[in-house]
Amino acid sequence: MVGTPADHSIRVVIIDDSLLVRNIISDQIKKESRIQVIATGKTGVDCIELATKLRPDIVILDVEMPVMDGLSALQELQKRKLGIPVMMLSVLTQHGAEATFKALEYGAIDFVPKPSSSNQFNPEEIGTVLRNRILAYFESLRPSHAGLDPKKLVDAVKSKIFKDGKKAVEAVCIGTSTGGPKALQTVFSDFPENFHLPIFVVQHMPVGFTKAFASRLNDHSKINIKEAEDGEEVRPGTGYVAPGDAHLKIESKAGRKWIALGREALVNGHRPSVEVLFDSAIREYGSALVGVIMTGMGKDGAAATFRMREAGASTVAQDEDSSVIFGMNRQAIEMGGVQFVEPVSAITSRILSILKERGN
Repeated sequence: MVGTPADHSIRVVIIDDSLLVRNIISDQIKKESRIQVIATGKTGVDCIELATKLRPDIVILDVEMPVMDGLSALQELQKRKLGIPVMMLSVLTQHGAEATFKALEYGAIDFVPKPSSSNQFNPEEIGTVLRNRILAYFESLRPSHAGLDPKKLVDAVKSKIFKDGKKAVEAVCIGTSTGGPKALQTVFSDFPENFHLPIFVVQHMPVGFTKAFASRLNDHSKINIKEAEDGEEVRPGTGYVAPGDAHLKIESKAGRKWIALGREALVNGHRPSVEVLFDSAIREYGSALVGVIMTGMGKDGAAATFRMREAGASTVAQDEDSSVIFGMNRQAIEMGGVQFVEPVSAITSRILSILKERGN
């Protein structure tokens, strides 16, 4: 993997068959002095040639292009072991979503909406997202984050502040962002067929992608996973993915739990927000929870993870090494709300272990 540029700006290559899109992305990136566009191209062949010749710090790559498409170019980059991170430009359609998830499986670090006349994002919004994610990715590569040793920090607060809940667990909540799609696929593929609790998920993702994402998770899981719907009853052994642009909350009616979706104000810059889901779960389940906070930029869910731990719930964070961006989970660890730190490959086994210890 290419290291963090320390003594120069982040060097970017943009590949898209549309001259207009290349110009829009270039203009937006140039607004950040720490990021520099060093070349552009319009096919996957251009991508391979420019990446090999210039060795940029990151490539911004469209999916659908003539001569060689983005997925083929991405696979070729991986074969050549150039170690250059790739961020995809994704059309907000069902087909675009499916191609994007394949790209993430092939090793792309993230995706952003592609500028077009048909989507709801204007160039300034996409530019802000793109600049922030590029900067956050390279910031996450800087070593040790002010000397943070997650396991030592977790051990220091584990037994001093909180009382562990003794009730059997009734639900699992998971929050994630950048790097989450691939990480969640790993987590859900490890749940056994007889897993009997509801699992609520907030993955920061635009409208039009979450339904396809839930379907993709379902294809890789032994339990049922779906996009959450407003007013549906919560059922055991089911994963509920928050729709793009809607907060996911849990409510009680007549002794049963129900899904409530809302378009209230953004929280921590997000809708859906991990914070909103976690706080809702604390109100409804109290200590009978497992909360999991995973890879992602920013701090969404970190404070709520602490509140979850205060309530006696068990909390798990994805570790730094397996995170695309050690952000949300780092913040949660630093706040002292995390009970266990695990690589993504061990998160499900940790959840199952917690359930066993708590009498499920």
